[in-house]
Amino acid sequence: MELQALITRFHALFNKNEQHDIRVFFSPGRINLIGEHTDYNGGHVFPSAITYGTYGVVRKRTDRIIRLYSLNFEEEGMIEFSLDELEHNKAHAWANYPKGMIRYMQEAVGNLPAGLDILVSGNIPNGAGLSSSASLEMLIGVAVDAIFDLNMDRLTLVKIGKRVENEFIGVNSGIMDQFAVGMGKADCGILLDCNTLQFAYAPLSMDGYKIVIMNTNKRRELADSKYNERRSECEAALECLQTVLPIGALGELTEEEFEANQSVIRDETLVKRARHAVYENQRTLKALTALQNGKLQVFGSLMNESHKSLQQDYEVTGLELDTLTEAAWKQEGVLGARMTGAGFGGCAIALVEEDKVESFIKNVGKMYKDTIGYEAAFYVASIGDGAKEIQMEMIQ
Repeated sequence: MELQALITRFHALFNKNEQHDIRVFFSPGRINLIGEHTDYNGGHVFPSAITYGTYGVVRKRTDRIIRLYSLNFEEEGMIEFSLDELEHNKAHAWANYPKGMIRYMQEAVGNLPAGLDILVSGNIPNGAGLSSSASLEMLIGVAVDAIFDLNMDRLTLVKIGKRVENEFIGVNSGIMDQFAVGMGKADCGILLDCNTLQFAYAPLSMDGYKIVIMNTNKRRELADSKYNERRSECEAALECLQTVLPIGALGELTEEEFEANQSVIRDETLVKRARHAVYENQRTLKALTALQNGKLQVFGSLMNESHKSLQQDYEVTGLELDTLTEAAWKQEGVLGARMTGAGFGGCAIALVEEDKVESFIKNVGKMYKDTIGYEAAFYVASIGDGAKEIQMEMIQ
């Protein structure tokens, strides 16, 4: 939906209020180029913000009521609550993400002086693993911060978003999604050390190549998936290794250190989980070096290795993601492909030669439908900025 149409819809849904101007915000989704399931293991990730995301039209109210409406969940209708009643409410469905942000922001800066009318519209497929929830959290964070002149540090908003996910929603996720969405920069990946939150922007020189997002169209619900189980398996493996090594996280280990000490982990499943966390972290560091040196082929082969590790050692891919990725590997002009996100459905990404993108989508789409029985969706991604306000003069 065009922004002007979104504003028109806002006026139709919410009463006219001449006292306060409407303001428009955008918050991106994210892809993770490499470094999967390393964030909560104290390793490195390499995400970037994309130009698909969530738009919000927001206006201050004169009372303490928050009213929310999503064009993605119109069946839920208008959701309303007070700034003084910010408890999780299952009936409020998707609106629990904004509610959690507002609750924790109030805890940080004190009570907000007024409520808000908020219309949300996203073009990220829900449940696709492109971080629609982090996109929504950061949208609300940036909007509330701007409208009430709170001047909150962006990293503080990122941490509040993670807290919403962990404590308010109940998903034991790491900080990568909110960080990429909040701190993204056009045409750059972000190498983030999830242990220290030190980060560096890495220009993505993809000359002649495009990132194609391949959506399995199999929804995955993180809270209901085996995500928390994988996390506890890694924690159990870490405890075993800590009996012989002075480490605080699996991400601190080199491949050699892991190989030399893995025998203290008695359970073969736990060995596999830890192996993925250690090797994937090292692959992420190698990927940055490859991109800095313009070695896209090396980067592509690291993507392939990442997927195999997620398939065999971490066991989070599944038939749909494997079908897409393996079909991508067979296509001409593909440097690499892998699942992205938590897995169990969602999306994969491929690095595809620009003039082969059309045939790639056609061929992979056919192979997927022949095997799975329904269609995949494809998006050609551009790397964009993090969450921000859109100036009204740009919309006119």
